[in-house]
Amino acid sequence: MGVNPSAARSLEEGLEDTLTLHRLRVPESLRKTLRTTNPIESIVDTVRVACRNVKRWRPGEQRERWIGSGLLFAEQKFRRIDGYRELPQLITILDAQFASPKVKTQTA
Repeated sequence: MGVNPSAARSLEEGLEDTLTLHRLRVPESLRKTLRTTNPIESIVDTVRVACRNVKRWRPGEQRERWIGSGLLFAEQKFRRIDGYRELPQLITILDAQFASPKVKTQTA
């Protein structure tokens, strides 16, 4: 049985991020949400839909206003993420990770 190239690429794309979540010991309930880009893609798509009828983009703050309007619209669709109670623990993990001296990695 052969390997599906699309599935292999998908696995390869997310492998490092998934392993990072494990290495940092992120709680399982948060891993489910953080191992995917779906929440971000959903926000981007909502902003795209909100801005698609704009025919003439003028210079200045207009772009920011339309994008801000799209983000406010997207915010109405937000729901609580799985594992939200673990967010303080994640913040502690990240603070500890970035407070420690960086480990030098060897490059080829």
